[in-house]
Amino acid sequence: MTGYILRRLLQFALVLLVVTALVFTLLHMSGNPAALLLPANATPEQVEQMSHSLGLDDPLYVQYFRYLANLFRGDLGTSYRMNLPVTRLIRIYLPHTLTLAGLSILFATAISLVLGIAAALKRDTVIDLAATVGATIGQSMPTFWLAILLLLLFGVKLRWLPVSGVGSWAHYVLPTITMGWYSASFLTRTIRSNMLDVLRADYVQVARSKGLPERAVILRHAFRNVLLPVVTIWGLQLGTLLMGSVVTETVFAWPGVGRLSAESVLGRDYPVVLGLIVVFGVMFGLLNVCIDISYALLDPRVTYD
Repeated sequence: MTGYILRRLLQFALVLLVVTALVFTLLHMSGNPAALLLPANATPEQVEQMSHSLGLDDPLYVQYFRYLANLFRGDLGTSYRMNLPVTRLIRIYLPHTLTLAGLSILFATAISLVLGIAAALKRDTVIDLAATVGATIGQSMPTFWLAILLLLLFGVKLRWLPVSGVGSWAHYVLPTITMGWYSASFLTRTIRSNMLDVLRADYVQVARSKGLPERAVILRHAFRNVLLPVVTIWGLQLGTLLMGSVVTETVFAWPGVGRLSAESVLGRDYPVVLGLIVVFGVMFGLLNVCIDISYALLDPRVTYD
């Protein structure tokens, strides 16, 4: 197991190195951020002086290796727009995104477990039809459209919930539903499909023939074997929620890293964009390793020797 984990971490480090190189190159090809940091009437000499002060007039490979050297020391650079260390900005904004993503995946998990198992047990009934149709609609609806609908209905028309910002528990409701809706729909269909396959398996039929209660058959025999593929999807959805929060945070003016990344891309704030990619890459890589480890815990037949 230890050797496998070390190999995965090494692969992840190499992938992260390649990704940072590509993003670094593409960002610098998008234009000079010095022109955005200065007034519109700035002279070419002022732009050149600003570029020199930021180190943007050096060759691209020199800038990249300088960034890598700072990265290995734990220095993600300084924001061009806010003149603050990127690590400090991430410490400020990341907890809001992590909280929102955590609540969203809990919401999605609770909804999908109930609907997915119920749809499989009540196959070809009204419950199955309602869960399947609802999951299909949830996967088809764009996140920004759902966010606007929820905002207009519950925030503007009914005035039940706040429409922006962070504060009390009420501020979390609409963003949580918006972020978790797609994951809930996807997980519902996955759980239903896998549960149907497991219920037709021989060992489930044997358990029933032994006279075990239906609840024990479902929870101890069927559901446990559904967990393995579901955990994979669950982990991928959690990673998607962490990195795909840009739309939700922008619509609800949520002070998270998703909104920070969108503003940084538009403002060509290279250090912030690269810092967020590194942080999200590390989190996603560690999440994948944790998912692989969970396979061995859920199924003793899985080994990594």
